[in-house]
Amino acid sequence: MNNKSTILGLVLMIAYFLQYILKLEWSWLFELQAQEMYKRWTGLGLALFIIFQWVLTMTRTIKRFRKYAMSMLSIHKWLGAISPLIFYIHTASLGYGYLLLLTYIFFSNTLLGYLNLNVLKNNSDLLFKSWMIAHVALSVIVPIMMVFHITMVFYYK
Repeated sequence: MNNKSTILGLVLMIAYFLQYILKLEWSWLFELQAQEMYKRWTGLGLALFIIFQWVLTMTRTIKRFRKYAMSMLSIHKWLGAISPLIFYIHTASLGYGYLLLLTYIFFSNTLLGYLNLNVLKNNSDLLFKSWMIAHVALSVIVPIMMVFHITMVFYYK
C-alpha cells in the first residue's frame, strides 16, 4: 500500500485521543510531564519538529532546493505520521483555553495532511487548491500559536 504513513498517523492519532478519553495514564510519563525541565526540553523538540515541517515549503519555493522536493515530501509525510507520538511525549492532555485551541488546530492540520489528495484519489483542481489553502493556513497558525504559548510559559515562570 502506498499510504502507509497515513495509516500509521491515523492509528497514532486515534491512540492519542483514546488514551485521553479513556483516561489511560502512565504514571511515570505524567510525573515527567509535570517537571519543568521535561516540559521545556520536549517543548523544544516539538517546536523544532513543527519548524522542520516547513522545510518542504522551502524545497518547493526556493529554486536551488527543488530537486529535493519529492524526497522531502516523503519525509514530511512520515514525520507528520508520527506527530501524535511527538505531541504525546510533550503532553498527554488537550489543555485548556488557547492550549486546547492549539491542540485542535495542530491535530486538525495533521488529519488534513493524512487525508491528502493521494489518499483521496482525487485530481480535482478545486479540491487540491482548497486542501492546500486549508493545510497551509493551519500550518501558519500553528507556529504563531506555538510562539504565543512559549511566550506565555516563559513570561509567567
